[in-house]
Amino acid sequence: MDKVETTSSPILDKSAVARKNAATFLADFKALIKVGIVNANLITTFAGFWLAIHFTNASFMANWDVFLLTMAGSALVIAGGCIMNNWYDADIDPVMSRTKTRPTVTGSIPLNRALVMGILSTALGIAFLLMTTIQAALIALFGWVVYVFLYTMWSKRRYTLNTAVGSFSGAVPPLIGWAAVDSGLHMIAYVLFLIMFIWQTPHFLALAMKKKKEYKAASIPMLPVVHGFAITKRQIVVYITCLLPLPFLMASLGTTFMIIATLLNVGWLALGISGFFTKNDLKWANRIFIYSLNYLTIMFLMMVLVTLEFPFS
Repeated sequence: MDKVETTSSPILDKSAVARKNAATFLADFKALIKVGIVNANLITTFAGFWLAIHFTNASFMANWDVFLLTMAGSALVIAGGCIMNNWYDADIDPVMSRTKTRPTVTGSIPLNRALVMGILSTALGIAFLLMTTIQAALIALFGWVVYVFLYTMWSKRRYTLNTAVGSFSGAVPPLIGWAAVDSGLHMIAYVLFLIMFIWQTPHFLALAMKKKKEYKAASIPMLPVVHGFAITKRQIVVYITCLLPLPFLMASLGTTFMIIATLLNVGWLALGISGFFTKNDLKWANRIFIYSLNYLTIMFLMMVLVTLEFPFS
């Protein structure tokens, strides 16, 4: 029987290549903007917006356009800051396993293009937020300046307090969401800021413990690198302890919220204290890190759930 020779279709080959290129670009883009960080910050931005609607007796449906502008603007500003961070850190990212495949390291996105993308994303985001309130735009710009200049370019490679400096930028998203609705803000808005500001230190110090060797290789003076695990564990416990009174400043959200928030704080503190008795610091740090992620999700989800009926009235 004669063999039948087959050849692949040029059209199919081009289509497959196009899909592969699109998938690669999407993966590079998500890595460039640090999509995980963007998503996490949007959760707190949404919570700030939602609670502002609740406490101002406004209607969510009547402010859907403001909501879209707020979320899109915040996402673009946060993404812009992350792109600038990747652009500036392209010289040290190759040293660390979790950052060495970033497109600014591999060259799949050239540095000059990343710089332009970072600036344009930020500018567009600020423009969107200006269509809500000036205060929301200014708060977002403050967070961006802190993250890009005071954290990435100034403190990250010089001081162990770089985590505290960066925490200012990570704490502003709920303020952006609130200010888009109520430019006067509210005590609850400032408590949200405090929760986010305090939460970040144990979260990122736990990560720094896990990645101590990489930070040391990159010459980044994270607390575990400079002062060791013992002092780092004490700092983690101190910051977790500072979270304990905050639920009581949010009593207007109801008893259910205060009880659950307090249990979350006590559980985290107990886990933190257990670090003084553990023989496996890295395993403990990983538990602190995972707990911090669940803590943030549950805390802000509860803020929305306990006010679920009101904003739609």
